[in-house]
Amino acid sequence: MSHSRGRGLEAGALSLTDTVVMAIAGVAPAYSLAATTAVLVAAAGTAGPAALLYCAIPMAGIALAFSCLSRIDVNAGASYSWVGRTLHPFLGFVSGWALVVSATLFMVAGSLPAGSLTLALFDEELAESTALSTVVGAGWFLLMLGVVLGGARLTVRAQLLMSGVELAILLLFAVPALWHAGQARPFDWSWLGTARFDGVSGFASAALVAAFYYWGWDVACNLSEETRDSRRTTGPAGLIGLGVVFVLFEVYTIAVTTVLTPEEIADGGTNALAALGEAVWPGWGGRVLAVAVMLSTIATLETTLIQVTRSLFAMGRDRTMPAALGRVHPRWNTPWVAIVVVGAVALVMLVAANALGTVGDILSDAIQAIGLQIAVYYGLAGLAAVVAYRRVLLRSPLHLLLGGVGPLLGSAFMFWVFVESLGELSEAAVAIGLGGLAAGVPPMLWYWRRGSEYYRPARLDATRSVPTEYDGSPKGPAASPHPYEGLPTDF
Repeated sequence: MSHSRGRGLEAGALSLTDTVVMAIAGVAPAYSLAATTAVLVAAAGTAGPAALLYCAIPMAGIALAFSCLSRIDVNAGASYSWVGRTLHPFLGFVSGWALVVSATLFMVAGSLPAGSLTLALFDEELAESTALSTVVGAGWFLLMLGVVLGGARLTVRAQLLMSGVELAILLLFAVPALWHAGQARPFDWSWLGTARFDGVSGFASAALVAAFYYWGWDVACNLSEETRDSRRTTGPAGLIGLGVVFVLFEVYTIAVTTVLTPEEIADGGTNALAALGEAVWPGWGGRVLAVAVMLSTIATLETTLIQVTRSLFAMGRDRTMPAALGRVHPRWNTPWVAIVVVGAVALVMLVAANALGTVGDILSDAIQAIGLQIAVYYGLAGLAAVVAYRRVLLRSPLHLLLGGVGPLLGSAFMFWVFVESLGELSEAAVAIGLGGLAAGVPPMLWYWRRGSEYYRPARLDATRSVPTEYDGSPKGPAASPHPYEGLPTDF
């Protein structure tokens, strides 16, 4: 399956450090906190920290699944390839399509705040204009499109600068923010328990929002074909990135909940973090944190572009989407056709979003819709890991825990959240989320009938598989000379 045709991506362009930075930037801690805190508080109230905690545990199981699978199949499509080779090619396509749709939706969910945050640095009233936010956000989006087109090395250099400044600001404000805890209400340990959720459905709705917080660390696996020693680095990079952002999310969510009133959080809208900064350091704090959020938003536009274009590149290479998407630029070694197509579609959607309401309204529906799609492809990847490693799980308790229980727990949680939240979300969010998934059925059936080799896969099995990675040759995947000897213990 998955024969590579023509020139491939630039192998060995990224190091472990580069990939960790990309994983953290993919989650975009400052953006996630600013844009999603109001949505999380609306869904969970003071149970927001608990939602982030209980979602982080199964999310770590999904990260373990990605780590295991990346060791035996190096593929820019990541879950698209793994699910197709373990569960069923149709499910693999759904997994890849869910990522493509969610990432494309995020171009709107991310570009609009990028525009409004930039305007807010100069004039708060200008930031309220959806039209102006769209224009400025489109400008940032096009700039990031150019950076991604310029290659993996240029992408990482830009990311080191933007994410470095973002993390420095967040770490600088973390202690003062906690020092001001209790300004609006005192911290209560029950916020980390389950009692404050509005029943099971309330927990599911909050967990769906929390899934959006964590989404993006798996960009490390989409960069696997461009990473040195990727079988050993991309999985751990995702786990490290997830751990870093978990700590930041908990610290800042508790700080926001204790320093700001619910009304102030709601008024903060798409930038609750700036409201926190203003409360901690009047006059300058809000502006400094707004800069962090702006950089984080722009940075995650870049990583999301990486995810969607690498996924489309893999689909084009496999002929499950137009083959042109699998073309690589002769100089920059990037999937330039996929980048141009995604850019055009996202810009059209960004302009169309002007008719849907305010920046806050658009963002809320988009976050919930994206959460549904994240749950689908993360859940399928968790199952794929268990199936691929099923013959080695009983070798030791560690194998069973890290290769079986963890991924299976993560998968079950994601599917449960998906089902439970359907009755709680707005009609617009459900329509966007499910409609986006349904839109993938026609191309899936079309290319299946045309005989794409993707639908006749070589099964992925950890006990029989030879680790594979693409070398860009017409012959397809290049196999390592040493067979894989089972699930490794050095996750």
